[in-house]
Amino acid sequence: MKRTRILVAAALAATLALAGCGQEGAPGAEGSGYEPTVAQNVEVAGSPTFAAMKQRGRVIVGVKDDQPGLGFRDATTGQFTGFDIDIARMVAGGLGFSPDQIDYKVVPSAAREDVIERGEVDYYVGTYTINDKRKQRVGFAGPYYTAGQGLLVRADDNAITGPQTLQGKKVCSVTGSTPIQRVRDQNLTEAANIVEFQTYTQCVDQLINNQVDAVTTDDAILLGYASQNPEQLKVVGEKFSSEPYGIGLPKNDTALRTKVNDLLQAAIDDGTWKTIYDGTLGKSGTQAEPPTIDRY
Repeated sequence: MKRTRILVAAALAATLALAGCGQEGAPGAEGSGYEPTVAQNVEVAGSPTFAAMKQRGRVIVGVKDDQPGLGFRDATTGQFTGFDIDIARMVAGGLGFSPDQIDYKVVPSAAREDVIERGEVDYYVGTYTINDKRKQRVGFAGPYYTAGQGLLVRADDNAITGPQTLQGKKVCSVTGSTPIQRVRDQNLTEAANIVEFQTYTQCVDQLINNQVDAVTTDDAILLGYASQNPEQLKVVGEKFSSEPYGIGLPKNDTALRTKVNDLLQAAIDDGTWKTIYDGTLGKSGTQAEPPTIDRY
C-alpha cells in the first residue's frame, strides 16, 4: 500500500510540474499530424523579441490548455494539441525554432496583455480576439481565424438551426460571458432558460446529459468539442458575431509583427493553413476559409 501511495504521489507531482510551463514532443499523445518546416538562418532585423529568442535558443509561447481542438493539454502526456497550437508551431518553425525548442506557458484570458507587456511570452496564440482596446497595449498579427458566436447542439437535434430557433430552449454558456449576455440582450430565449456555468466543459456535459439544449460561445471553441465527439455533438447555424483571432505580440515590435504576418500569409497561400485546420477543427466535419491578413 505504501508503495502505491508513493507512485500516485509521484504521478501527481509530475502532473503539477507541467501546470506552469510545458514542452513540445511528449511521445504517444494524439496530435494533428502536422509537422512544421523549420527555417534556417532566420533574421528579423530590428526585433528585440526575436533577438531575445535567439539568445535563449528557445521560444516561449502563451497558450490556453483547456479548449479541445484549439489549445488543449493532455493530462497524461502533457502534450499540447489543437489549431492554435499548430499555428504557434508553424510560426516558431518559420522563425527557425523546432518543436522541441518551444516552451508553452498557459496564460488565462485576463492576464494576456500583462504577460505580453512584461515579456514573459514571445507571442500568444489562444482565441485572442483583435480589438482596438487591446491594441492600446499589445500588437496583433493576423487574423489567422475569424470566429463568431455559434451554437452547439446534440447531433440528433434538428429543431435548433440558429439563434432564431432558441425560444423555449435551455441555452448554456460561461457565467458572465459576452455570448450569454448577447442571448439575454437579444431575448433569444426566455430568461428562465439561460443556464450559466464556470466552464464550457460543464455546459457540454449538461448538453450531452439532456439538461440543456444548446451551448453558445465562439464557434471555434464549439467546433473543438464537436471534433472530439462528432457522434454526439454538432455545430449548427451561421455565426452571429465576428471574432478575428490574432497572434498577440509586444506592441512596438513592428518587425516581428511584419514577419509573423508574412508567415501566416505564406501558410494560407501554400495550403499549410488548410492542413492545420483539417487536422484539428476540421475533424468536426466542417470546412472554413482562411481570413484576410490585416496589416494595420
